[in-house]
Amino acid sequence: MFCCDQINEHQLTLQSFGAMFFTAAKLGLLVPGQSPLLDSVRFASKKSGGSSKNLGGKSPGKRYGFKKQDGNFVHAGNILATQRLMRYHPGAHVGMGTNKTLFALEDGYVRFTKEVYIPPPRSPEVTQIITKLPKGALLYKTFISVVPVKQEGKFKLVDMV
Repeated sequence: MFCCDQINEHQLTLQSFGAMFFTAAKLGLLVPGQSPLLDSVRFASKKSGGSSKNLGGKSPGKRYGFKKQDGNFVHAGNILATQRLMRYHPGAHVGMGTNKTLFALEDGYVRFTKEVYIPPPRSPEVTQIITKLPKGALLYKTFISVVPVKQEGKFKLVDMV
């Protein structure tokens, strides 16, 4: 085995050989006729991971909008329109669900009308929209109503029974 002096000499010779080899390779001395600019020493490295962008932008639509058109016959409970914001307002014989879905309360024909809209006095709509309108301007909104069918006279009076 090596003695302490021999190990130090052995390590020195390996270090000096490695330094000399890389210096010579950089200078182009090992291969004649090759310029030092073409030689480069590459060391092991890890390539950085790529990044991804624009995730989740291709979701399908939610199918909001009116489901029954003007003049269609509807039964009680039929959905007339679905909406995320208040685009359509409930008119006569029309109810509104918790998610602003409009539905028919009675059998009849659907009517879409544009009517003057007067919001409640302390609603946020007053401070955001009404105050910015010019004086005397009217605000029109779309209302969906159901015109009920006339009841047929198939009833008997209690006195006649």
